This record gives sequence, structure tokens and C-alpha cells, in this order.
Amino acid sequence: MTVSSFNNKEVDHKKTIIIKDAMILTMDRDFSYFEKGSLVIKGNIIVAVGELSEDELSVYKDARIIDGNGKLVMPGLINTHTHVPMTIFRGYADDLPLHEWLYEYIFPIESKFITAENVRIGTKLAVAEMLRSGTTTFNDMYYYVDEIAAIADAAGMRAVLSEGVIDFPAPNSPSPKAGLQLSEDLLKRWAGHPRISIAIAVHAPYSSSAKNIVAAKALAKKYNAHFHMHVAETRKEYDESLAKTGFTPVAYLDNLGVLDEKMIIAHGVHLSAEDIDILTQRGVSVAHNPECNMKLASGVAPVPELLKAGIKVGIGTDGVASNNNLDLFEAMNTAAILHKLNSNDPTVLDAQTVVEIATIGGARLLGMENEIGSLEPGKKADVIILDMLQPHAHPVYNIYSLLVYSLRGSDVETVIIDGKIAMENRKFTHLDEDGIYAKVEQIAIQIREKSIEMAEIIGRKIKD
Repeated sequence: MTVSSFNNKEVDHKKTIIIKDAMILTMDRDFSYFEKGSLVIKGNIIVAVGELSEDELSVYKDARIIDGNGKLVMPGLINTHTHVPMTIFRGYADDLPLHEWLYEYIFPIESKFITAENVRIGTKLAVAEMLRSGTTTFNDMYYYVDEIAAIADAAGMRAVLSEGVIDFPAPNSPSPKAGLQLSEDLLKRWAGHPRISIAIAVHAPYSSSAKNIVAAKALAKKYNAHFHMHVAETRKEYDESLAKTGFTPVAYLDNLGVLDEKMIIAHGVHLSAEDIDILTQRGVSVAHNPECNMKLASGVAPVPELLKAGIKVGIGTDGVASNNNLDLFEAMNTAAILHKLNSNDPTVLDAQTVVEIATIGGARLLGMENEIGSLEPGKKADVIILDMLQPHAHPVYNIYSLLVYSLRGSDVETVIIDGKIAMENRKFTHLDEDGIYAKVEQIAIQIREKSIEMAEIIGRKIKD
């Protein structure tokens, strides 16, 4: 049986890819799954998926055939919150509470090492890591976004990118005003790109004034862009917001009038019942980052309650300085297990739900559910192929359970984004893997040297 086809007789059958005889997980509305199906891609669009006969496939002349025997085909994963250039800081400052980690280690070292060149190198490493583990789309907040966009574009990835506006000078903008102008320039420069979208971001309510938050949201509204911000990540942030403003972080932002269906809050760990009601009423989405929240001991986001309230939820990794990887398979596993333990209920956040929020759920959060997130005729061809011919992939009782509890990012063999192959048989199409590693290690040597120097200065100040 075929789910459906998309104008089969009218399409030009050149540049067609057919994945035959594979296990296919569609993540469509019916959660259709085929134990031996085929997927047809024409250009960048999926034109047919399902149990297609040889006669049905024969109409696609000169197609490239990918043998799907022993493979699982599914939608690419969507990372809804990260900071990709921070790969250069992986392992730099671990085992610290968030406020100390951020203000005493990350912000100071970023001021020394976040340059256009280092952002390019860090982004290349991140793109390699995401492709290798099945991520095809990512939502990012950082600096030098033009460089991030150029690397993501060259690698064939899909991305939503934003400059992180903050009250003090950022690595590539001397003031919040300059940061907002930079964001507007980016919106104009990348307008209409098929895979790169620009959003507006403010770092957090505690690091940005009300004036700058409101100005940033006004810019987002002007261009109908998404608005991305860290919100309610720690108990310290929550308590200080109450003390300083009289509002929780969510209520504070609602009072400023910036919450709506274009708002994406990262973390959302410390939320009251009233906060959840506000998020529901305003149509706000939440990017859940289970691993970094655990590692920084920030707490556990009330994801089951958010989903019950109808709030759109996606999964993110955050940056690798606080995770320390970009593997969404690992994040899915962590999310499922964490919420079972936290609620003392093994039925909470079942495997199918977790796969849903990592695929079509992430697409809904980004407003892309009509383009990506599931394998359906008419949608963009963002597809990953996993190698199932290995011990931990057998037996197959429930495909969702297998994905969340057994399979790994390293099982991803081939990645297709927008109909083009970005990685095949674990080899990148557009990335020089060895060259990336050598450059990153050179940056790490410099960071270590500067860290020793900074520590000595701090030590002298303490002694004085």
C-alpha cells in the first residue's frame, strides 16, 4: 500500500532518488510505518512513500537507487536550541553551577576567542557532529551569525539562526543597539534562502534590559521572525526575577508584551502553573534541553505538563560547553528516562512521544511543520538512513522504543537534506573532516594558554 503520491505523472523524473526495500518511519499524522517500503525523492521534494510496487517505481526513469535492505529511513532530527560555535569550548569548564560557569568562565573566554574565524571553525565541527548523528535542522543563538549561516549553507544544512543580543558588548557588536542592527541586516541578507532563516534572539531576561527585550521583539514582529530566548533556566533566575520585578520570568516577559506564537523559550525549567497557563494562552513554544539541565543541576523542565497543556515542545542539546555533545539520539534517550524518574511513572514521555518531539514536534516549534519533520509527499526531503545490521538494533518489537532506548547517533549512515546528499556511508559531501579537527585543536592550545594566564591574574587579584 502507498501512503500517497504527489503528481507522479507530471513531475520531471530526472534527478530522482529512490530508497527501496527499507524500514520507513514517516512520523505523519497516522504514524505510518512500513517494514519494507520505498521513498521517492524528486529534486528536493518527497513524491511518494509506502509499499510501492515495481510498476509504481518504474515511472521514475534514470533514478538513483539506494538499497534500503537492513536500513531504517526516517525524518531528519531537529535540534531546537543550541550554540554551535561553542564546540571549541567543549570540556573547557565542567562541573560548575550555571551562573559561575557563565559569568566566570564562558563570558570571559568568549570575549577572547570568539572571532569570525573561530566561529567558522567551531561551526564546521558542529555541523560535522550534527550530520554524523542525524540532525538535519538546528535552531541556534550565538554571534557572527553570517559566518554560521555561510558554513551551514555550504554543508547543505537547514538552520534558523539568531544573534544573541545582550546588555554588555558582545564579541561582534559593541552594544545592544548595534546587535539589533546586525540582526536586521541579517534578516535582509538571508531573506528568501531555501534552508537558512534568521530569527531574533535576546540572551535572557537577567542579562538584557526590558528596553532591549521590547526593542528586539519589535524587530521580530516587523519581519514576522521567531524570537528566541533563554527563560526560567535556573532556580536562581526564577527567585531573583520575583525579588527584582515581582514577576516570575515568564510573567515578566508577558507583562512586557513579548510572548506570542513566534516566541521560543529555551529551557523553561522553573515554571509555575500560572506560567504554563500563560505559555498556553500566548502560544509560546519550549525547547527542552534535558542533558545540560541535568549536568548544570538546573532542574527538570515540566515537559509532561507542557505537552498536556498543548504547548509545542522540541528537543535541544544546548551548546557543547554545557552538554557536551550535539547527539539528539542521546538527548531523546535522556529525556525519556529523566521524566520517568522525576515523575516516578514509567509511562511518562513514552518513546513515540519523544521521537515525535524530536522530529515533527521540532518542526512545529519552528513553524516548519508543512515543510519538514515527517516523510510525506509534498514535503521537503530531509531524510536520514540508519544502519540496522548490528547487534543492538535487534530484535525489532517497537520501532519507537528501539530508536529511543537502543539506537545511537553513530548508527546514522546517510543524510539527505533538501533532496541533496550531505553525508553518505558516513562520509561527508562538503566537509574536510581531518582539516576541521586539526584547526580546533590549535584553538584549544591557545585557550588553555589564555586560561592559565587569566587564572594567574585572578589569583593575584585575590591575593591583593
